[in-house]
Amino acid sequence: SHKHSPLWPLCGFDPCLFSPLTGTSVSTEEFLVFGPSEPIVAAPGGEAILPCSLFPVMSVENMEELRWFRSRFSEAVFVYRNQQEQKEEQMAKYSGRTWLVKDHFHQGKAALRIGNVQVSDSGIYVCFFKRGLFYEEAILELKVAVVGSVPEVHIKGPEDGGVCVVCMTSGWYPKPQVQWRDSRGEMLPASSENHIEDAEGLFSMKTTLVVRDSSLGNVTCSIFNPILGQEKAMAMFIPEPFFLQAFPWMPAFAVSVTMMGLLVLGSCCLLIREHLAKLKFQEQFQILCQLQESLQQKKEAVLKTTNWRKDHFQAYSAHPILAISQDRMSVRRKDTTTSLDGLFYVLGTEGISSGRCYWEVKIKNGFSSKWILGVCREDVESEGLYFESPEKGFWTVGQSSIGYWAYINRGRASLSLRQAPQSVGVFVDYSEGDISFYNMSDMSHIFSFHEASFSGTLFPYFNLRSGTVSMILSSRAHGSEGE
Repeated sequence: SHKHSPLWPLCGFDPCLFSPLTGTSVSTEEFLVFGPSEPIVAAPGGEAILPCSLFPVMSVENMEELRWFRSRFSEAVFVYRNQQEQKEEQMAKYSGRTWLVKDHFHQGKAALRIGNVQVSDSGIYVCFFKRGLFYEEAILELKVAVVGSVPEVHIKGPEDGGVCVVCMTSGWYPKPQVQWRDSRGEMLPASSENHIEDAEGLFSMKTTLVVRDSSLGNVTCSIFNPILGQEKAMAMFIPEPFFLQAFPWMPAFAVSVTMMGLLVLGSCCLLIREHLAKLKFQEQFQILCQLQESLQQKKEAVLKTTNWRKDHFQAYSAHPILAISQDRMSVRRKDTTTSLDGLFYVLGTEGISSGRCYWEVKIKNGFSSKWILGVCREDVESEGLYFESPEKGFWTVGQSSIGYWAYINRGRASLSLRQAPQSVGVFVDYSEGDISFYNMSDMSHIFSFHEASFSGTLFPYFNLRSGTVSMILSSRAHGSEGE
């Protein structure tokens, strides 16, 4: 018997051109089998349809055998012979999740449906049709692909002369492409990249980037699935204090330059004193003023790199049990015995409605106390008992009697902190909907609310629930959009 090449269907062969090319018609005993020219794409846990068709069109019911197999004939995925499924030849891993689609048998079409698709199902398949002594086959390709989770990006802390940023994601197949980009879209070389393949064959990725240039602003971690052509990305803004921590020599350098300037001034003064006898008093005074002004400009230029602008962060709406300092930069509890949740809070008067804002809150006596801090909407409920959550207009973290928590819509998410925070950094990127918290005691990331949904003005929120805890506001900076 004659057998045609199984590679024709993959080469875009058009059955309508067969007769004109050969000059003869296909006999009723012979036929060709075609499959889809493009790979079939399916997601894990979903369904995949592997169709094949006959040319010339004839009923598939008259076929002696239909078979879908992998690389070898004996690796049967599904066997249909004498109008019955033959399960004894089927590979065990396909048992119970394959079905023959017979709806279009009379049109010369048959398809295999594979349920609960697994990563291991990805690869080449062959559909085999046989009638009498004649048989033909076609090659198909199934690609299993899935887009995983949105990457989680956080700041690990100072490392190798810069700030280390970590990006993690899971649930991808095949192994995705990972890229770091700056705010201009330029690629940044990753410091490390690791992947783990779980029992189901899905990939988890972890990549790190060490940022040494504080002018980069945002860095974005991008995860790309090459089969589906889909991407998920997350940006992270690195607050200035992390670079100051990464370069602890900067303040010392500023002091050293200042001292050198003072020594230069002293030397100049000695030289000038020798010259004063030869000059008039007015000329002497002008020279001294010029030297002093020049030195002051140099000093200010050096100190400018490490200077934080501290605005008075005033407060209002304080419960009588709370005491606010005269400079309105700290709040503490007067009565340390009462513990009623949701009542003893204070808000900042300066709201956030655009751009980026960062501040630090020093926490004293917080270890054995209950406290919550973060931001809230302007229109939140201000009376009675309530539970801080994003749907109520609160984005907060805090400490209870049994640990540290992030207060989310589903309740509370437990936080694992390496060190008890004595200072908490709060970063708000209004346009991106990002609210992040950092433990400034060890420069580690605490928790982030990504793509938070809010509108109107946000205000800093402080809740001193019990104990002797007090909070002090410091190191505040505000940037405009794009700054």
